[in-house]
Amino acid sequence: MTAATSLGASAPYDRKALKKRIIRQKVLQVCIVVAVLAVLATLGYAIRASLASRGIAFSFNYLSGSAGFEISEGLTYSFTDPLGIVTFSSDMSNAQALVAGLTNTLKVAVLAIIFATVIGVLLGVGRLSTNWLIRQICFYFVEFVRNTPLLIQLTFWYVAVVLRFPPIADAPHVLGSVISQQGLWIPSIIASESATPFSVIGLLISLVLFAACLSARSKQIRIACLLAGAVALALTIVGGFPIALSFPEVGRFRASGGMALSPEFTAILIAISINSSAYLGEVVRGAIEGLPKGQWEAAGSLGFSRHDTIKDIVLPQVFRVVLPSFGNQYIGLAKNTSLGIAIGFPDLFNIYGTVANQTGRSLEGVVIVMLVYLFLSLTISTIVNAANSRLKIPGAR
Repeated sequence: MTAATSLGASAPYDRKALKKRIIRQKVLQVCIVVAVLAVLATLGYAIRASLASRGIAFSFNYLSGSAGFEISEGLTYSFTDPLGIVTFSSDMSNAQALVAGLTNTLKVAVLAIIFATVIGVLLGVGRLSTNWLIRQICFYFVEFVRNTPLLIQLTFWYVAVVLRFPPIADAPHVLGSVISQQGLWIPSIIASESATPFSVIGLLISLVLFAACLSARSKQIRIACLLAGAVALALTIVGGFPIALSFPEVGRFRASGGMALSPEFTAILIAISINSSAYLGEVVRGAIEGLPKGQWEAAGSLGFSRHDTIKDIVLPQVFRVVLPSFGNQYIGLAKNTSLGIAIGFPDLFNIYGTVANQTGRSLEGVVIVMLVYLFLSLTISTIVNAANSRLKIPGAR
């Protein structure tokens, strides 16, 4: 009777104590947020007052001014052009110059993420290969890349490799591509002469259906999407396929056709891809070694070869584990593109420096660059988290 009475009396007390603790936590969080905002506001006011004392106003009006300088490569947006996407020229604004630098940054980041992921997975699997030579090559490659600065690697690829390619007159052709000191020319996709609005719509519909086929979980839906996509693709081919391949052709002084990749772009893409792949490879290796040995033993007892075990059993489980770590590496990779300034690649940070030198708006430029890199990192994080949720096993914690 006494125990029941004390238990009944303690329950309201526990609820009151829990409620008070929750209120204290929320008040503390609000106070912290208010304190941080106050510090930022004070810092901003101090900076603005310091600039005002020197006759400098904090303003972003300089973005609409004419840039007055050329960029070796880069696409930007123009409201006056029908397509909107144009090559940057010196008569455009500083804002369009920064957009051109951003497109170069995104171009390197997206391609480097793809290449680094593929090479990293191969390195991670190679580190655990039963072949002694492959295992040692992957080990020393990873250790060498991880223990040398990325800036040194970037300089090496640019000075000792890319700039040592043969001149355009003696440029070799490799798989339809041209390799020379002036850069790389690779086959590109262009609009074909037989393209019609009907064929373009048909191609887009077929691509959407094939993408739905890959993402569908039901076998019936996958088959239906696959058949519908094949029919749409067949009708597109009959009506005139809207795209074609353009192969580069070597002229007297430079190549034409295809897609041109500058030496600076080539060097930074190779350097960042190779450097990031070494870290991704170690993540993959650690995840594979973390799997229970029973997975390998069960696969062997079912008659799976080592290749099939890795492809069908090990890697599907590994990707669920390594995706968050891959996301961290992808964010670091995107920020490392700013090292392109060392070899003259016109990325966002490089263009910011040129604009700041010409306008004297260093602080405003730093704010823009920081916000852009923050948004880029948050975008990568959001995509990785969405993919992680997609690969999560239902019901698993």
